[in-house]
Amino acid sequence: MNIDASSTLEGRARVHAALGDPGRLSIVDRLLLGDASPGELGQVLGLPTNLLAHHLKQLQEAGVIERRRSEGDRRRTYLRLVPQSLSGLVPAAVRRAPRIVFVCTHNSARSQLAAALWSHTSAVPATSAGTQPAPHVHPRTVALAHRHGLDLGRAATRHVEQTVRPDDLVVAVCDTAHEQLTGVDRLHWSIPDPVRAGSDDDFERAYTDIADRVERLAHAVHPPRE
Repeated sequence: MNIDASSTLEGRARVHAALGDPGRLSIVDRLLLGDASPGELGQVLGLPTNLLAHHLKQLQEAGVIERRRSEGDRRRTYLRLVPQSLSGLVPAAVRRAPRIVFVCTHNSARSQLAAALWSHTSAVPATSAGTQPAPHVHPRTVALAHRHGLDLGRAATRHVEQTVRPDDLVVAVCDTAHEQLTGVDRLHWSIPDPVRAGSDDDFERAYTDIADRVERLAHAVHPPRE
C-alpha cells in the first residue's frame, strides 16, 4: 500500500516539475486542444530546436505527452497530450467560432463520430467533411454510433471544399487530412484510422479518444460575440 502511494506521489511531483517552466507550459497549452509535430510547435511558439527538444524530453519523461508516427507521411511524428496526466487542468475559452467542421480523409468514420459527439456536447453547430469522401458512412461507424446513443443512420459524406466556410473552426481528425489541407487554419487530432485497422476494438478506441477530445475542446470554443 505504501509503495503504491509513494509511486503516485512521485508521478504527480514529476508532472508538477515538468509544468514548472513557461516554455513547457506553453507546449501543454497548445496540445490541450490538438496534436502537433515538433516542427509545428517550434514555429507556433518560437522556440529554438535545441530548447524545444529539451522541453519535449522533460514532458515525455513525466508522462505528460507521447509521440505517434503519422499515418500519412511516415517521416513525421505527432505529439499528443496524455489527458489523464492533467485531469484537473481545463483550458480557458480561447476560440470563438460560428461553426466547427471535423475533417478526415474519407468522412466515413472519425469526422462523423466527432461531429455527432460535438452536437451532444456544445451549442456551437458542427458538421463534417472529407478531403477524399467515401460514397457513404462506414457501416461499423453507424453501428458504433448506435451503441453509444448517436444516430448516423441518415448521415452523408461530403467534400471539404463544398463544406468549409472562411470563419469555420476546422479540426483535422486524421494525419492525412491534416497534411493535405493547405491555407486552412485548423487544429489537428492524430487519431488512428479504425477503418484501416478493421476491428470493433479499434472503432471503440477511436470513439473513446474522440469523445475525450470533444469534451476538452468544447470548454474552449464559444459562439461569436453578438
